[in-house]
Amino acid sequence: MSFEIIVLLSTFIISIILGIIIIPILKKLKVGQIERDDGPASHLKKQGTPTMGGIIIIIAMIISSIIAYIYMNMVGLEDTARKIIPMMLLTIGFGAIGFIDDYKKLVLKNTEGLKPSYKMLGLLIISVSYVIYLIQGLNLGTETYIPILKTYIELPTVVYIPAAIVVILATTNAINLTDGIDGLSSSVSAIIITCLTVIGLMIGIGEVSVFGSIVIGATLGFLMFNLHPAKVFMGDTGSLLLGGVISGLALYLKMPLLLLIIALVPVIETLSVILQVAFFKKTGKRIFKMAPLHHHFELSGWKENKVVIVFSIITLILCVIGLKII
Repeated sequence: MSFEIIVLLSTFIISIILGIIIIPILKKLKVGQIERDDGPASHLKKQGTPTMGGIIIIIAMIISSIIAYIYMNMVGLEDTARKIIPMMLLTIGFGAIGFIDDYKKLVLKNTEGLKPSYKMLGLLIISVSYVIYLIQGLNLGTETYIPILKTYIELPTVVYIPAAIVVILATTNAINLTDGIDGLSSSVSAIIITCLTVIGLMIGIGEVSVFGSIVIGATLGFLMFNLHPAKVFMGDTGSLLLGGVISGLALYLKMPLLLLIIALVPVIETLSVILQVAFFKKTGKRIFKMAPLHHHFELSGWKENKVVIVFSIITLILCVIGLKII
């Protein structure tokens, strides 16, 4: 059994154990979901469901990363162990910002949460630090893979840095918008991260395959409690964390453009919101019954499970296509 599979299964078990411990604590603290009055009527019964569940993923990830780091140093894989750190810090940083936002909204009952300007500033600082570290700290350069052409192009640093930052911020926002139905964001994210992890295995980048396996295990463990009817929601703690992982791995692999294919579902979710807002401002009418797109299908009569299954299958097919064209 490969080290990656052992890591994945171990983290999966740790995540489930944490879920059993943490969810009752969240219930006791009354850290409950606040549903929109203008959302699907079926969601009103979810009012009060524990959220901030992303801490299950982040704690499981930290525990497994520390154990993997120690083990790899013991068996002579010090370089791989060292290179896991920047990806872990990006993930923890984004998760921490999401946690602060959730904490202010749900525990301190501050409906505004973390001010958008502070939130964006925090995400921006972490993103810039990560991108610069990739270029200069790890000397990965600015090569970017063009999937269909199957070739790399060298981008000027002044172009690459802002473009990479946009990739990170756009991905985290897209995963955040996808988080609106039981199990949707966690399912779709797990499939995308699995695809990126497999690529890491294929091209021999151990730090990506190991760290990716850790996050997959943590996310699948969380998903056991997040499937419909959800016992816990991930909140911004989880969605920002997963967005950070996806963009961080893609940039590390020098394949951010691949996200336009394998992460097409979150991309379309984001576009549906942009189009809805723009069209409404111009015409006073709506394109979709509700945005993001998953709510449109809900209001069209689809059950939550059907939306999750269909979106997950589409993501799986897109990931297979992504693996074929690299």
